Amino acid sequence: MQVLKFGGTSVGSADNIKRVISIVKEKIKKDKTIVVVSALGGTTDALLNAGLAAATGNEQYKEALQHIEQRHLETVKLLIPVQHQSHELSLVKKLCNEIEDICNGVFLLGEFSARTCDRMISYGELMSSQIITAAFNHSGVAAAWKDTRSLVQTNNAFGNAAVNFSVTRKQISDFVAVCKDTLVIMPGFIATNATKETTTLGRGGSDYTAAIMAAATDATCLEIWSDVPGMMTADPRWVSGARVIPSISYQEAMELSHFGAKVLYPPTIQPVLRKAIPVIIKNTFAPDDAGTVIGPKATTNGNAIRGISSISDIALFSLEGSGMVGVPGFSRRLFQALSEEQINVILITQGSSEHSICVGVDAVAIHRAKEVVEAEFEHEIAIEKVQPVVVETALSIVALVGENMKSHPGISGKMFGTLGRNGVNVRAIAQGSSERNISAVVATRDVRKAINILHEEFFETTRKEIHLFIAGTGNVGSKLLQQLHQQQNWLREHMRLNIRISGLANSRKMIIDENGIDYHNWQERLNAGEDADIDSFVNIMISNNFRNSIFVDITASDTVAKVYDRLLLKSISVVACNKVAASSTYSYYRQLKDLARTYNCLYLFETNVGAALPIIGTLNDLLRSGDRINRIEAVLSGTLNFVFNHYNGKVSFADVVKQAQQEGYTEPDPRLDLSGTDVVRKILILARETGVQLEMNDITCNGFLPESCMQGDVAAFYEELKKHEPHFKKLFDDAAAANSKLKFVAQFEQGKATAGLELIPPQHDLYHLYGKDNVVLFYTDRYPSQPLVIKGAGAGAEVTASGVFADILRATTT
Repeated sequence: MQVLKFGGTSVGSADNIKRVISIVKEKIKKDKTIVVVSALGGTTDALLNAGLAAATGNEQYKEALQHIEQRHLETVKLLIPVQHQSHELSLVKKLCNEIEDICNGVFLLGEFSARTCDRMISYGELMSSQIITAAFNHSGVAAAWKDTRSLVQTNNAFGNAAVNFSVTRKQISDFVAVCKDTLVIMPGFIATNATKETTTLGRGGSDYTAAIMAAATDATCLEIWSDVPGMMTADPRWVSGARVIPSISYQEAMELSHFGAKVLYPPTIQPVLRKAIPVIIKNTFAPDDAGTVIGPKATTNGNAIRGISSISDIALFSLEGSGMVGVPGFSRRLFQALSEEQINVILITQGSSEHSICVGVDAVAIHRAKEVVEAEFEHEIAIEKVQPVVVETALSIVALVGENMKSHPGISGKMFGTLGRNGVNVRAIAQGSSERNISAVVATRDVRKAINILHEEFFETTRKEIHLFIAGTGNVGSKLLQQLHQQQNWLREHMRLNIRISGLANSRKMIIDENGIDYHNWQERLNAGEDADIDSFVNIMISNNFRNSIFVDITASDTVAKVYDRLLLKSISVVACNKVAASSTYSYYRQLKDLARTYNCLYLFETNVGAALPIIGTLNDLLRSGDRINRIEAVLSGTLNFVFNHYNGKVSFADVVKQAQQEGYTEPDPRLDLSGTDVVRKILILARETGVQLEMNDITCNGFLPESCMQGDVAAFYEELKKHEPHFKKLFDDAAAANSKLKFVAQFEQGKATAGLELIPPQHDLYHLYGKDNVVLFYTDRYPSQPLVIKGAGAGAEVTASGVFADILRATTT
């Protein structure tokens, strides 16, 4: 004997039922077969809603019943030849009339009891199973119909009745002993009590019916056919990389089904487990796929984790107080009080101090649970031995399930480390001594993110998904996008990274798309996006709560720099080309650094000082390895170096500055570079990175621009440069006369920093610095007289973008 069960989607239409017939035709060639079927997909809900509507006096239940009847009549017409339809059409009419009579009674009484509800919703399976039996017979496959209510007996717990296994096994054995049919079709889900009143086995109970049949007949296997390819490593609606679990143990399957894996009704495993009957989960719409085999032992797959699941809509209540410590019977009283009120406990956690206990229940029961527990411990609460119950809502449970976890140390550490690095706060933890399940309670808003990052950590060894949000798409931003596109395949192959552009914003427009923004048409999509607002952009980022998110700021905006703290608080790493934040008040700079450390993310700003030059990274390496910075001497403006390397007194200073701007070496307003403000910011950042507390106004800046050049707009600035050409010519001539070059030099020593134009003689380390190059000289305890020198291009969109790119890759390691 073999038992096959087909769910509501599998029998949801005439075409689907034809698929079922085709599958069963092949199966009955091997062995006698029992087929258990659900109601046509959606029918149970439709019947339930009709009954509820009738109970509230809503006459729309009649329209709902007409729709149910019409659907079943239409299914008969599509499956049965015209000349043979009358019997099945009459049957559907008869059963639908009975449904209508029940609803009319409910409408008149205004009452829809659990017993009436069971009777009402049983008609879904009664109709579908008899229609399907007729369809088999008219397809040339002999099939008998058997009413499961004559075989499965339960108690009187209408809605979720418990099976009387001794009676049920005998009735099924007696039936099988006299049954000569090769194929028997049965309705799932329904049963009767000892007085022959219709009961149901709970939502999803058709699986349970099939398991009961398989166990009672000692079937060779139980096959459960649905619209999914098998049990999955995670919910495929949430995790795009979820895959089929080929083999799983009974215990693992029960754990996963309990924690929200909808493929299998939780009680299904118990009857077949005792008989070691294999359960095979198959896809009606891909019958040749292997599916999932559930048995006594699963084949090893090299992974300690078999799957990840979750339960939504739970709540926690906590009971704590000194009166609990060392008091025998305290837990018994707590759980007895809950049990007497039929409140199911989902999760329990208690510290060894016995000072507190935390219990998870269904969210709909939390207020009742609070009342019950506070009533039970009313005396202890009154004398302040126990504190009043504290409730937390909007929570979910995420669970790792795997038989082999007990032999793999470090699974819990890996799980909680992964959650922590992604800003998912764990409210409670539970793990049984079998170590088959590790459960963590998290905020419901975080559950999708949690499942994705855990799945990525434990299953997706091929790649890590990174969600990149970029503010600023000008010269540097567009170059960065080009570089990311160019390196896409290399990153996947060599670093197992899939970097997805999930958000873009500029000063005009913004767009966020979880599925990614294509590199080929990002400009068109951004132009068609909504009006830019950085606060809205950040709010959407935070509410979407994507895993492995990184925010990249390639603007020079004060407003954008002010959102970093909000992002770091949510464990979103920040990569800043914008140097405003790191050079703003010391308190904000310190706050950002502290937030990044506290919330397990990174605040990276290497490009703030020298484009792609590894200046900040080298400085931090020196300090982390125990060296001490005694002095820093640097040319930190590629713009100023370019200008003074090209200015020779023959071409006007204004023209050289214009050339620098045209070649992309200056800010949109060149005065930011030429005034020395940019250099002051850079030396400030380096000083702060050494551990010194400095503000911008603590730094002395000896500028060389006449005051009038700082007035008006950019056009007026260029006019002023022309007027003051003699001033610039004199600077050049003085340097030439001293056999020196003009360099704008920043210095830091003994806690003080300066910046200004200097004459550099030929023997100086800064003399041979050409084009737009920057150079930094670190004098340290280890490099006292011959400094550690970092030198190279310090400006330009291409190199700056590559520096941002490098910081992004560093951020992916968190």
